[in-house]
Amino acid sequence: MCWKIIQFVIIKTILKLDASDTLHEFIFVDEAGFNLTKRRQRGCNIIGQRTLVDVSGQHEGNVTLCAAISNHGLLHHHATLGPYNTQRLLTFLDGLWKALFQHVQRELQPCYVVVWDNVHFHHSVLVRNWFMNDPRFTNVFLTPYSPFLSSIEEFFSAWRWKVYDRNPYVQNNLLQAMEEACGDIAVESCQGCLRHSRAFFPRCLARENIVSNVDENLWPDPGR
Repeated sequence: MCWKIIQFVIIKTILKLDASDTLHEFIFVDEAGFNLTKRRQRGCNIIGQRTLVDVSGQHEGNVTLCAAISNHGLLHHHATLGPYNTQRLLTFLDGLWKALFQHVQRELQPCYVVVWDNVHFHHSVLVRNWFMNDPRFTNVFLTPYSPFLSSIEEFFSAWRWKVYDRNPYVQNNLLQAMEEACGDIAVESCQGCLRHSRAFFPRCLARENIVSNVDENLWPDPGR
């Protein structure tokens, strides 16, 4: 299939950057959202009576968090009402730039490779110009049906549970819960996410079929 060939090329590109004399740091960027008007519709009731569940009175819509992780942990994150677009992404990239070059002090500054999906505004002219203006940055686009190659997918999975643990619709503000949950993801967890995604590299190079919508660790028998 065509996307398998593209996937093969992407993995080869990443491995080539790893082997180059210049140090490269891979940064995984993605967006994830919560809907303020939705929640789990389960509850206990007295026999013979209807179950009533209190819901939030907020109806503004979605809250979207954009985050960037690397082998150094969570580098930058920003939440906003509504979906992300080109302008909001540019604001996020500017914040990531400041976090890398002003707040993070390192003896050797590497070249940064932003790895993300193919959502349309990642390809916009303004975003392409942003990367062209700083030669220390480049980007790699993952193929469709490849969430196992994006380490930040695992980060968001863990982060969502941290948000739910704070019961944001009852105990405190959703934005506050989202912000606090980011601090609960340790650097070691981010490093584990990167290692797990790279474990799929040999299978991608062999052009194997990889089930992307389930956790294959739960299905050790390939026949299932």
